[in-house]
Amino acid sequence: MRIVIIGATGRVGSHIVELALKDRHHVTALVRNPDNLQVEDRNLTVVVGNALNQENLAHAIKGADVVISALNTDGTTTLSESMPLLIESMYNEGIQRIITIGTAGILQSSISPELLRYQSSESKRKSTRAAEEHHRVYTLLQQSTLDWTIVCPTYLPDGERIGTYRVERDVLPEGGVEISVMDTAEFAYKQIKDQSYIRSRVGISY
Repeated sequence: MRIVIIGATGRVGSHIVELALKDRHHVTALVRNPDNLQVEDRNLTVVVGNALNQENLAHAIKGADVVISALNTDGTTTLSESMPLLIESMYNEGIQRIITIGTAGILQSSISPELLRYQSSESKRKSTRAAEEHHRVYTLLQQSTLDWTIVCPTYLPDGERIGTYRVERDVLPEGGVEISVMDTAEFAYKQIKDQSYIRSRVGISY
């Protein structure tokens, strides 16, 4: 399978790269700085570019079977500004499947089901900026015709891979407080073959 990973040098993205290469998939990583990708593999193609550049995106995803976006917010609007460009590029290339890493803040609130978690008292975060960015991406994907899945982890410590965790469609598993980066990456990676959560958000926690 040909997998494109955007945000391949990030905490979650770098682990997804490792998992995909271990299974001998062909991986294309779109990165701004190739020095930050500490991996060498004959099945890895590194494309140096920017997720905000339509030509860079189109070049990176050409011929792909699936796109995984593990971009984080980084205090900017890159996440939400790049998504319309990515969606258009996927339409142009005829690529249907996209998996993104979101945040538990954009899951439905269990306290106020008409709201998202970040909009309700369920969220303990003082700043909503990152969740608002992920909310914009969620809205854009909802409006698209793509087969999308948004993996929505709660607090993300580095930690070890445990391999057992709870997942729930559109909400955070009850009492969930954390999930490691490695387990989040593993679950997101598994979605390339799993059709269970097409056009859904997935809450993930221990």
